[in-house]
Amino acid sequence: MSPTAGQVPYGYEPPVQREKGTLIYYDTFEETTDEQLDVAAETAKARAFERFVLYPIHEETAKRMSKAPVSAYYKREKRLAEWAQSRAPGQADPEIDRWEGKRKKYTPMEAALRHLTETLPGPHFVYMTPDTANLFASYDVFETWIAKIRLILSAVPASPAPLLERYRSRWNLAWEDE
Repeated sequence: MSPTAGQVPYGYEPPVQREKGTLIYYDTFEETTDEQLDVAAETAKARAFERFVLYPIHEETAKRMSKAPVSAYYKREKRLAEWAQSRAPGQADPEIDRWEGKRKKYTPMEAALRHLTETLPGPHFVYMTPDTANLFASYDVFETWIAKIRLILSAVPASPAPLLERYRSRWNLAWEDE
């Protein structure tokens, strides 16, 4: 309670907060184009998220997740920062979470999600590619985390993992209406 009383006109209704939650884009960002980043930013704006966070994963994490070659973390982070500065006005303001870059080592997805959900306002939505979502569904912690977060996929998975299919109600596509 405030020590001084404030006065408001009779019938005053505080403005409704339309923006809520956080959209977290979890990816390597190795092959992500500017157009795909624009789609994610438009999704964040269209769904009125309070924050739009890009979470590039470290190359050690990427190696363990998919075995695909990935460029150095600082190069991918620099490209994301350049995109964020050159984005069109009116899009959601992207933030880059550099926690994994500071760790400089393999970070399990569970640890990354724990960090993100503890430091960012909820509800939490995680934007992923279909391949990353299938990988996430193959982890033991998937069922624990899918109850805490919702997924937004950039495209329809060609062959969704069985757990991803079972929890179809907890994810939708970026271009679908809620």
